[in-house]
This record gives sequence, structure tokens and C-alpha cells, in this order.
Amino acid sequence: MKITKIFTFDSSHMLDGHDGKCQNLHGHTYKLEITVSDDPIRGGPKDGMVMDFTDLKAAVKKHITDPFDHAFIYNGGNERECQISALLEGWNMKTLCLPCRTTAENMAVEMYDRLQNAGLKVCSVKLWETPTSCAEYEGE
Repeated sequence: MKITKIFTFDSSHMLDGHDGKCQNLHGHTYKLEITVSDDPIRGGPKDGMVMDFTDLKAAVKKHITDPFDHAFIYNGGNERECQISALLEGWNMKTLCLPCRTTAENMAVEMYDRLQNAGLKVCSVKLWETPTSCAEYEGE
């Protein structure tokens, strides 16, 4: 059995060295679809649920939306992006360092891993960068 919950958050990023407009600092209103799978719980107050949607919301808030929302998300391995983050942090602005380039594909994997490490039985993460463009990661 699977359940899915949808979230939104706003962030900025850039893809330094990209050969298109995404090389510039810009933002998105991301839509995030988290799907978890498990056998339904038997007995107790959550009988019949794969997971309580409220518990899923709390986990995603803690591990994804709180750190990502309204942050400049940057690649910690890229010198120029690190320089921009240092400038923003000097102005007391929110940043989030990732160990990879901040493509939708890489961010979907990062989010999947964060939720898996938090103990969720994540089946897939689908991250919409625009209303018509998304990346989906289903684990390995």
C-alpha cells in the first residue's frame, strides 16, 4: 500500500557553469510529492493507515521544508556558489549547502536520502521545479 502527500516551498539556486539561463541566480516555487509504502497498521488509533498524514507532514517539515524553504540552496563544492552563500550569510540570510549540484534530479535524491535516514519508508520523491518540469527518484 502507498500514500502520497504534496508540499510546496520556495527556494533560490543557480547552476554555475550551465549553458543556459539557469546559470543565473533564480528561484522556484517547488512542489514536492512524497510517497511512502508499507503494510497498513493493524490495531490501535492508527489502524488501517500506512502512516498518519500528520506524522508524514511533521517529518517532511523537519527534514525538508524547514531547511529548504526560502533558502539559497548551493553546491558546497562550487567556489562561486560558496562565495555567494558567504555573502548572504554575512547579511544573516538563509542558505543551505548541499554536497552536489542543485539540479531537481540531485535535490530529489537528497530529499529521498534525508527522509530514509529519518526512518520513513519512502517509495519515491517527485520534485516539481516548474508546473511542467519535475524529477522523480524511486531509490535503488
